Amino acid sequence: MAAAGAVASDLEVVRGKRAALFFAAVAIVLGLPLWWKTTETYRAPLPYSEIDLLNSLRLRLRVPITVVFTRDALALDDAVKLPFTVVYEREIPLKYKMKIKCRFQKDYRMALDHEEEALSLGSVQEAEAILAKSQEQVVGSLNVYVISERASLLPQDMMSYIGPNRTAFMRGIIHRQAFNIIGRRIVQIAQAMSLNEDVLAAALADHLPEDKWSSDKRRPLKSSLGYEITFSLLNPDPKSHDVHWDIEGAVRRYVQPFLNALSAAGNFSVDSQILYYAALGVNPRFDPASSSYYLAAHNLPHVINPVESRLGSSAASLYPVLNFLLYVPELGHSPLYIQDKDGAPVATNAFHSPRWGGIMVYNVDPKAYNGSELPVRVEVDMKRVMEVFLAQLRLLFGISQPKLPPKCLFSGPRSEGLMTWEVDRLLWARSVENLATATTTLTSLAQLLGKISNIVIKDNVASEVYRAVDAIYESALELTSGHLASAFVASREAVTSSERAFFDPSLLHLLYFPDDQKFAIYIPLFLPMAVPIVLSLVKIFLEIHESWKKPVRRD
Repeated sequence: MAAAGAVASDLEVVRGKRAALFFAAVAIVLGLPLWWKTTETYRAPLPYSEIDLLNSLRLRLRVPITVVFTRDALALDDAVKLPFTVVYEREIPLKYKMKIKCRFQKDYRMALDHEEEALSLGSVQEAEAILAKSQEQVVGSLNVYVISERASLLPQDMMSYIGPNRTAFMRGIIHRQAFNIIGRRIVQIAQAMSLNEDVLAAALADHLPEDKWSSDKRRPLKSSLGYEITFSLLNPDPKSHDVHWDIEGAVRRYVQPFLNALSAAGNFSVDSQILYYAALGVNPRFDPASSSYYLAAHNLPHVINPVESRLGSSAASLYPVLNFLLYVPELGHSPLYIQDKDGAPVATNAFHSPRWGGIMVYNVDPKAYNGSELPVRVEVDMKRVMEVFLAQLRLLFGISQPKLPPKCLFSGPRSEGLMTWEVDRLLWARSVENLATATTTLTSLAQLLGKISNIVIKDNVASEVYRAVDAIYESALELTSGHLASAFVASREAVTSSERAFFDPSLLHLLYFPDDQKFAIYIPLFLPMAVPIVLSLVKIFLEIHESWKKPVRRD
């Protein structure tokens, strides 16, 4: 009986050891991998190597220029050399990681019969209008017509002419270095109408260090899918002034044509409002010499904040809001004038704030108070007001007057307030800005995801990143090919996808779930199960170790 009990005890010990080993094997082979897989942070693969290459991206901005010569603009020896192509390439000296080169591709050819007929007219405006109907208007391209040195199409004291369309005229020269001289003049015209250092520096102002390029270039609005424009009439003294303004008619006649011409750069929405008892928040000073009040230049920054709290237009807006305020001063502070830094009155009696909008002070005619009961009816001259607001709108978008070559006749904007090539120049700047913004966003996102390992990367985020990277390379390729319209569309898609990935809410799901919290949750679950298994394994190991130490008895 004792022997049978000993055998049963040994079998029970062996069964216990096997059970402990089985539980340990199941926990290690099956439990740990299953737990690891079900609790790991899902991170979809991202193109980290391609994102790193974006920092060394080189942009070549190709501007196609068609140069057309009339029969008497060149010597016969030079005319027989046509057609041919000349490329002028120059790197823009900006302190930025993305290298940018401007590539002016000049395709020389002789004028066709209908072009010769148009260029023989007596007015350059008539010639431009006829040529604009017959030629293809490609976004980002330029057409330069070289006429005879003695032609009457241009005034005798002018060497070139820049029109409102993508067309320019210049005088030729009979010289053995004619093509070199004309080529340099064409580059000057092209830089005025399309790309130059100032345009690109303004576009990359947020990405450049604080130096001579960016200190005075942080003025244009940032690129966006849309913009909201709000016109506000401020009447702080309705008891004295009954102000009427035809804002709907003014928007329809002046603002909407401007926005239609600028529609390629984004979508626009326009609204208006009238605010009563809305003061500027700054007390103007009285000038005894002129019996008027004035706002000094150093007081203008303090005008915006008190007024902005009353506007309420940017609170629920997804897009940048541009505020244009028409302020009719109260009777006790009339007339009110704005002074510049030198103390002289501003001609427009208005000022603008970069990336915010503009304010114009509209004084009531003093004669309106003669024999009139209060409140005085005030009819606002909307043409004068809109001329100021449209000029401010041009400045807000960075559309400034070009640096003209010497002896160049400038036609001025069309009735819409914009030239066609000014819109093209804005698209050049926006394309470069979008590529820089998308590159910076993707680089920051890749660095963030590389440093913090517990951020979830879902498939939709990864797809947006891939889409942004592909759009950046596509836009760069289209810029190199000179296809500005498609390049701008691709650059805007790159910005949209990169920001959609960067600001995706799923990236924050596990960001505030550190490892110490994981241990606090899992230890109470696994410790009661793990302790018996570990103790059993330790006991088995000790028994095996002791059995190895016992001497073997030999008979």
